[in-house]
This record gives sequence, structure tokens and C-alpha cells, in this order.
Amino acid sequence: MIDSSISPFLKHIDCIKDPRHHNIHHLLHDCLMIAICAIISGADSWIQVAEYGRSKIDWFKEFLELPNGIPSHDTFGRLFARIDPRGFHEFFTRWAQELSVSLKGKTVAIDGKTLRGSHDRSNAKSSIHMVSAWASDIRVVLGQLKTDDKSNEIIAIPELIKTLALEGAIVTIDAMGCQKKITCSIIDAGADYVIQVKENQKKLYGDISLFFQDPENGPFDIFETLDGEHGRIETRRYFTTGNLDWLQGKEDWAGISTICMAVRERDINGKTSVESSYYISSLQNHAEIVAKPVREHWGIENDLHWCLDMTFQEDRCRVRKDHAPENFATLRHMATNLLKREKSLKAGLQTKRLKAAWDHNYLIKVLVS
Repeated sequence: MIDSSISPFLKHIDCIKDPRHHNIHHLLHDCLMIAICAIISGADSWIQVAEYGRSKIDWFKEFLELPNGIPSHDTFGRLFARIDPRGFHEFFTRWAQELSVSLKGKTVAIDGKTLRGSHDRSNAKSSIHMVSAWASDIRVVLGQLKTDDKSNEIIAIPELIKTLALEGAIVTIDAMGCQKKITCSIIDAGADYVIQVKENQKKLYGDISLFFQDPENGPFDIFETLDGEHGRIETRRYFTTGNLDWLQGKEDWAGISTICMAVRERDINGKTSVESSYYISSLQNHAEIVAKPVREHWGIENDLHWCLDMTFQEDRCRVRKDHAPENFATLRHMATNLLKREKSLKAGLQTKRLKAAWDHNYLIKVLVS
């Protein structure tokens, strides 16, 4: 049996139901371990996963059973195409919950991303869309759920929230998720929220924007930040109020306590632009506290989605069959969590992947991080 000291996540493998019933030549935990090690080390397809395994077979034999050697790329593809992604998601979220410990007061950003390479025209299959939860403070993916397309995020977000331990967290969502049912699911989970409001909620957006445009509706609590580098100066001003007696239909938005206007003024080489955005929140009226999750929400784009595209080449991945795209995405999220948590090497994820491929001792550090 595999040495759990270098693969603590495998203690949750009972969540994954092996879809094979007969002629099992390769053990599930062996296949999973080879796949995650390969993806950490730079593999982006089942062909590369299998080739990595063959190249490292002597090392893998030290702690895996491998009764019939390294599986072929077809075996990896068939297995992960058939594994029920619901069990794989539970396996992932149990492990991720251990990494995050307590989320009290921490920002959890929820957002979707389309896996562009997962479309299959020959079988009339469109690209899948994954909704992920990202703990910005600790830089960990907490969970993910597949939707058929971006418009179905509204349905997927409450389902994802139900699978996560979010008590005490501050959930942030862009305007797509500004829905009454979603605020209910967040409050039911024991969390708070900060959600952007745009014109998909036309009346709410109009009421809040008009309210902040009238200075007589103050006083507002105000917080300001100033950033500048490389000829760019950005000033962010946050205005919040807990005065919501005037807001029609506020009782339909579970837990709503505060509204916020964020004004971003950018000066780039002498050219100035100003942009305003609006939010609803269950947090108390304190501009500095509300400002933190507003700003941290964009970490899911910069620290997760950008890394998946640039480091893991997610949009170019041609894994397409059945459940394989969703399960491969979960493996990428596992690799991302492990690489980001490993702190001994002060380098980017691409360098860490190369180091893991070259150095077994470093790969073990990543696996136990």
C-alpha cells in the first residue's frame, strides 16, 4: 500500500468509487498518484502522464504497488472519463478543507471559467464551464463544480456553496451571482457576502447608484487606498452605508446590511479615468472591512485562472471524453494548491513544476505541503 506520509490526500480516496468491476490491472490509488505527480511536474495530457510514469517507474516502485507496471495513456483516459466527478469533488473538498483550517474572516471568491479546449465538435459537445471557490488569503482552491455554460453559474453556485465549509467566511461573487437565492445559500452556510451589482439587477442597480450620487444621503463611511508604480497611480475610494430603510425589496436579499460604492481613479502617464462599481453586503457598515473582500475578489482571476491558463495551459488541453475534462480540471486544482503551498522554493509555479520534475526530494515536499 502507498506510503500515506507522502500522500496525505489519499486518505480521502474512499470518496472516489472505482467505476471498474472486472479485469482491474491497475489500482485506483496508483493511477491517481501517478497522475497528480505527473501534472505537478509538467504533464498536461494523458499521453504525458503515462510517459512521465514510465520515466519514473523505478521511483514509483518504492511506494506504489504497480502490479502491472505503469498504465497506458488509454487506461488513464478511460479511467478518469468514467470516474463520477461528484465523488472526485468530495475527495478534493475534504482534502482542501484540511488545508484551509478556519475561514473565519477570510475572503472566498467564487467565479467561473470556461475550459475552451474541452469542446468536441465531432460529438456536438461544447466547452465545459467550471465554477470554483478560491480562498484568497491562503491561496487555496476549496472546490469546483461543472456547469454546461456560463449562464448556469446561477444554478451551480448554491450547489457549490452547499459542499463547502464556509462558516465565518466572506463570500465574494461578481454580478452574475447577484441573485436572491444565492444570498440565502450564503447566509444559510453561516457566511457573509459582498456581491457586485450590475444592470442584470436593473432596479437594484439603479436604486443604489442614484442613492450614492446624492451627497445629501450621507454621511457615508469612507476608506481610501493609493497605489502607484511604473507611471500608474490608482486611487480607490469606498463609500458604505447601513441606511437601507429606503431600499424597496431589501427583505428579499437575505442578510443585507450594507451597500457600497467603489470609485477607482486611474492616472496612467497623465491620462485619468474614473470607474464606479456597486455592491451589496451582509457585513456591517464599515468601509475598510467591506473594501478588503472587494479588492481580494480579483485574486481568483490573477492567482488562479491566469495560472491555470499560463502555467498549466488549461485552455489548450484536449482532454474531452465524458467526465475526463472535469476530473482533469480537479487534478490541476490539486496541483495548484500543492505548488502554491510549498514555500521553500522562492519561484513561480512554472519553475516549481520543473524543479518537481527534476528532483524527487522536492516533489515529495510539494506532496506533503
